[in-house]
Amino acid sequence: MNILIADDEFSSRRLLNGILSPLGECQLVEDGKKAVEAVTTFFEQGKRFDLICLDIMMPEMNGQEALNLIRKMEKERGVASQDESVIIMITALSSLKTVVESFEGGGCSAYLTKPITKKSLLDKLKNYGLV
Repeated sequence: MNILIADDEFSSRRLLNGILSPLGECQLVEDGKKAVEAVTTFFEQGKRFDLICLDIMMPEMNGQEALNLIRKMEKERGVASQDESVIIMITALSSLKTVVESFEGGGCSAYLTKPITKKSLLDKLKNYGLV
């Protein structure tokens, strides 16, 4: 499984990498702009990420903006909805507005609030058949 982890906090990237690396190859980036660049590079190589974990609050480009651009790229490349990357939005905020925007406006697959636990993340992955 190809996994992209985008979070500006080193400790969060390390935690997610520790949970997810046994499941596949993880690429770690610090912001939304680098996440979009990583997805673009993968598309150019004929690959895609099976799972993308996006923190919502990041510098350069936040996770919501990155989510919108990633979904737009998938549409432009003719990726069928069942083949889209599973995108889990992660945030320290539990704002209902953010959750609604991520699901309805951005098309995220799931939402997790920090602190992330191994169980909560793996439960989400089971829902999408990734574990």
